[in-house]
Amino acid sequence: MANAKATSRAGYYLYLIPGCTALILIVLVPLIANVFISLTAWKGIGTPRFIAFDNYVRLLSDTVFWGSFKHVGLFVIPMTILPIMLGLVLAAVLYDYVAVHFSERLSSFFRAGFYLPQILPLTAAGVLWSWILNPVGVVNAALKGIGLDFLAQNWLGDANYAIWAISAMIVWIQVGYCLVVFMSGLARIDPSLYEAAELDNATWFIRFRYITIPMLKPEIFVVALTTLIAALKMFAPVYVLTSGGPDNATTVPSFMSYYHFFTTNRVGYAAAIATLQTAATIIVGVFFLRVQSRQSEEA
Repeated sequence: MANAKATSRAGYYLYLIPGCTALILIVLVPLIANVFISLTAWKGIGTPRFIAFDNYVRLLSDTVFWGSFKHVGLFVIPMTILPIMLGLVLAAVLYDYVAVHFSERLSSFFRAGFYLPQILPLTAAGVLWSWILNPVGVVNAALKGIGLDFLAQNWLGDANYAIWAISAMIVWIQVGYCLVVFMSGLARIDPSLYEAAELDNATWFIRFRYITIPMLKPEIFVVALTTLIAALKMFAPVYVLTSGGPDNATTVPSFMSYYHFFTTNRVGYAAAIATLQTAATIIVGVFFLRVQSRQSEEA
């Protein structure tokens, strides 16, 4: 009997081979290679010269590097906080108001509309937003059209506004993802909870505060974790809209690593940046998972 169970389990282990192989070849091997390269001085050709932790020591005094992490912290607002807040409200409105008082079809139409930016290529979205935010683009034209000329700015070319201009694009992209996840979560909530609340004359906000938010805690956690990790490794919006400028006002670790890899050819230095960014991402992920595990145990 024991041998039969062992044979049966061995059959299941075979299904792990493709995933484990991909994990080793695509994740672990490049990660180990990157860590090794970060301990060298290398221009991408020739033989790497081992310099131990010199790249990391240099990073500690690199103001651009520390500024890039500050920018990541700011991008958490449009990547995580605002999309979650807006997504919760919009999901509740579409599910608990539009679908009930109008139709499911209209609710689905709006859901698809909000999700559309998620399926657009980031390059195309970046070109669209660069046109919108151009000094002679849609935003400034609209402001001038309503007599608010003094508010028109060089949104992507001014260091004071560039990071907030990119943030507007990020919110536009991320809200749809949060909305779809939250509406999926709302579909599993027992409708009798909302019906009972309505019978007790609870307002929409009361239902949202005491039913929707508490019941969507698992979805909120998943969205917060995934969007926060996305903020830590953000690259495409910065690359497409500003390339880290003006004057490094929008530089993030991913773009800084890319820049040193392919422009300055300081491959070891770029690898050190990527290694620290990976470490920060892992720490954040482990922290979130531990918090979730603790909350599940308490529940």
